[in-house]
Amino acid sequence: MEFIADVHLHSRYARATSRDLCCSALHRWAALKGIDVVGTGDCTHPAWAAELREQLVERGDGLLELRPELQQQAAADLPPLCRRPVRFVLSAEISSIYRKGGRTRKVHNLILLPDLGAMERLDARLDAVGNIRADGRPILGLDSRQVLELALEVCPDVLFIPAHIWTPHFSVLGSASGFDSLGECYEDLLPHIPAVETGLSSDPPMNWRLSQLDPFTLVSNSDAHSPQKLGREASCFAAELSYRGLSDALFRRGAARCTGTLEFYPEEGKYHYDGHRQCGVCWKPAQTLAAGGRCPRCGRPLTVGVLHRVELLADRPEGAPPPPASGACEYLIPLVEVIGAALGVGPAAAGVERVYHKLLAALGPEIDILRHAPVEAIAGCGEPLVAEGIRRMRCGQVKMRPGHDGEYGVIELFGPDERGRLTGREGR
Repeated sequence: MEFIADVHLHSRYARATSRDLCCSALHRWAALKGIDVVGTGDCTHPAWAAELREQLVERGDGLLELRPELQQQAAADLPPLCRRPVRFVLSAEISSIYRKGGRTRKVHNLILLPDLGAMERLDARLDAVGNIRADGRPILGLDSRQVLELALEVCPDVLFIPAHIWTPHFSVLGSASGFDSLGECYEDLLPHIPAVETGLSSDPPMNWRLSQLDPFTLVSNSDAHSPQKLGREASCFAAELSYRGLSDALFRRGAARCTGTLEFYPEEGKYHYDGHRQCGVCWKPAQTLAAGGRCPRCGRPLTVGVLHRVELLADRPEGAPPPPASGACEYLIPLVEVIGAALGVGPAAAGVERVYHKLLAALGPEIDILRHAPVEAIAGCGEPLVAEGIRRMRCGQVKMRPGHDGEYGVIELFGPDERGRLTGREGR
C-alpha cells in the first residue's frame, strides 16, 4: 500500500517546542494533515517515554496507536473527511558533540525503533553514558559511530538515519562541524545506515549531485517543534504499513520503496544561502567566495549555507539526472501560507484559520488538498485566490527570497498588486 510518513519531530520536553505537543495532538494534526505514520519524537526522554507507554498501544507490527478511548476523543474533534487511522513509530533525535580528526563535531542522528522494549533498553544504555533528562533531544559526548554501534547492540532492527545532513552547525556534512563524507563519520558501520534526511534547506536534486549519496534512500521530515508544523516535509512509501515495511522501503528490499518526498522549496529553509542575519547579508556562494568568506559589515566569517556546501562536495554538475531507484520530488507550501498569501495577511491570522478549517471540512486533509484537489473545487468553496495560489505552487510559479544564517526564506505567490487585480477590486 501507499502511505505518507513524517517521523522526525519533537515533544514538549525538547527545547523551543510547543507546550501543546502530546500524543493526542500529534494524532489529531497527523489526521488533519493526511499523514499515516508519525514519529513520537524524543522517546529517549524518561518523562515522554512514560507518556508514550501510558497513551499508546503496540499493534504487533512495529507501529503503535492511541488507546481506543483517546482515539474516540480525537475523532470527535476532526472533520469527518479527516478521520483516518494514524500510526506512531518510536523515534528520537540524538545530538553528538565530540572531537574527531582534530575538530569538534556536532552531528544529529535520527533513530527509529520497533517496540517499547527496544525503547526501554536504549534509554537505559544512554542514561548510563549521558544526561537524557535535560532535553528531549539528548546531547551526548559519544562519537556518532559509537551511537550507531550502541543502537545496533540494543536493537539489530533499529533504523538509524543521519538527520538534516547539510545543516551548517549540527549535521554529518555541515559546513561548520561536519565531515566531507559519511564514511569519515560512521566508518565500518556505514552499511547499517539505510537513508539520509535531506533537511528543509536542500532538496533531492541538490543531493543527486553527490555520488557518495547514491546508496542511500533520500527522506524528508518536518522536524516539527509544534503539531501544526507536521507534514511541512514528509516521505511517501509504497510498502506494507508496518515497521518492517518501512525498513524494507528504506533499505530498498524487494518491491518496497520510498516513492518520493514532499518538500519545502529549499530556498525557504533557514540555511539555503550564505550570510549574516544580524548584518543583513544574504549571498550566493559565488559572492561569498569573491569576498574571501568574510562579512562586508562586521568582517567575521559568514555562515556557509547548504547550497554552498553542496557545491563544494558535489562531483556532478547542477541538473544532474537522478540515480537509479530515486523517488519523485514534489514541492509544497503549507496551506496556511497559501491562504495567508491569498488574504494578504500572515499565516497565523484568525481569518486564515477559519478558511483552513473550512477547506478541510469540505475537501479533506491538507496534503490531499495541496497535491490533488481540483482547483475548481477549491475555488468552489469560495476561495478563488487560494485556488490560484495552489495552482501556482503546483507549477512552480513562485518568487523566492532565500533563507540564510538561521532565518527562514520567503516564498511569494502573489505580487503586491495582484490580489486586487485577480479579485476585480483593483483601484477600489
